[in-house]
Amino acid sequence: HELALLVKFYGASVDNIAEVIADTEYSSCQTLKGPSGNSFTDFDKLKFTIKTKDGKEATVAADRCGGDDSVGIVTSASDNNNELFRYSMPDEEDLAAIPMLEKKNPGAMPYFYVQDPDYWTLKERVAKNCLDGTEADGVASIDVAVDTLKLAEYLTPILTKQLLR
Repeated sequence: HELALLVKFYGASVDNIAEVIADTEYSSCQTLKGPSGNSFTDFDKLKFTIKTKDGKEATVAADRCGGDDSVGIVTSASDNNNELFRYSMPDEEDLAAIPMLEKKNPGAMPYFYVQDPDYWTLKERVAKNCLDGTEADGVASIDVAVDTLKLAEYLTPILTKQLLR
């Protein structure tokens, strides 16, 4: 999801990346044996900064084992990284709705309860697009999805190499 945001809102692409810098203090890349006995290398925590050729800079941090909450922070690069905006998910309204959703849909994965309002919004926008062609505002297009996958494939070996030194 974070890479799709970089592609859609910051114009990040394989063609315009000038530099990728892994945060080696925060990040963790491990090679573990799977049930098949084969080894797999992947990130359980990752923080990196992308600098683009047109001067944009964005940092992404993710912890796949850190729970169901998420925080997005926008800072000003020109103002000593002063925090401009912070969004937390779930917010207070979402947290209040979780017990009712658990009763209504018992046994669902916990993140379904947390993300329920966002999924409703997404489904409504996509359905409206299918019905009358209205652009699904805020929804990644197929082009954004393809560019996001390209970016992920580009970044993976670069970040892995920086973290497995």
